[in-house]
Amino acid sequence: MSNQIKKVTIIGAGFTGRQIAARTALYDYNVCLYDIKEEVLEDVQEFLKKFFRPKSKRDKRKNVYLENNISKAMEDVDLVIEAIPEDVELKQKIFSEIDKLAPEHTIIGTNSSSYPVSKIESAVKRKDKVLNIHFYPPIPLRPMVDIMKGTQTSDKTFEKGKKWIQSIECTPLVVKKEIMGFVFNRIWRAVKREAIHMWANGNADVETIDTAWKIFTGMNMGPFELMDGIGLDVAYNVEMSYYKESKDPKDKPPDKFTEKIEKGELGLKTGKGFYKWKSF
Repeated sequence: MSNQIKKVTIIGAGFTGRQIAARTALYDYNVCLYDIKEEVLEDVQEFLKKFFRPKSKRDKRKNVYLENNISKAMEDVDLVIEAIPEDVELKQKIFSEIDKLAPEHTIIGTNSSSYPVSKIESAVKRKDKVLNIHFYPPIPLRPMVDIMKGTQTSDKTFEKGKKWIQSIECTPLVVKKEIMGFVFNRIWRAVKREAIHMWANGNADVETIDTAWKIFTGMNMGPFELMDGIGLDVAYNVEMSYYKESKDPKDKPPDKFTEKIEKGELGLKTGKGFYKWKSF
């Protein structure tokens, strides 16, 4: 365990937040997983039971506790990572709340998939203690984490964040100069955008594009299968973040993709996205 970080609080117990919390608990950190929704926390209980079921992990379950009171979640915390929806105003709001409640030394990180923390840091006074800390779920299969500074982030904060990532046996992907999307997500985003537009324009169907990707890369999942797993609503919000930044019509998600979101076809979690899923 890092000597400098002992308690970690994750804000948002959704698909990624619960995975970050579970991964962190495996390495003997004291972990608080916060969410405002009781039904989400109830669902997390089942996730944690399954995650810590193997004998080698069973005793680590005690390292995680769930909380729906944000003031309590901020007590004695050394690192807070928000993992809420990809909405910059919402992230600014939660950053401001964390800044007011957390101890002075606490580092505040964002798990944003695209927004640089510089677009969120105006909401806090501790601009020297903010970071982009972005995970790639499912974490056991993709143990890598983007890490990037804000405009005033100190070297000390950056090194503490980097060492913490290494301490949970993930590889830090250091972003030397600010960019939306960071390292791999920037590359993945280019593939995702082209795949969506090819499908929407009728150039090729979903199965053909996925098959081409799998043959070329040797991966067992194609872009559309990956998007279904992540959630089409999440993919849509990320695409919109790029469009709002660039104002380039080429970055706007096509209407055909938007229609899937409006119909609630969000992928694995709803049973239907680009594919139909039997179990979700």
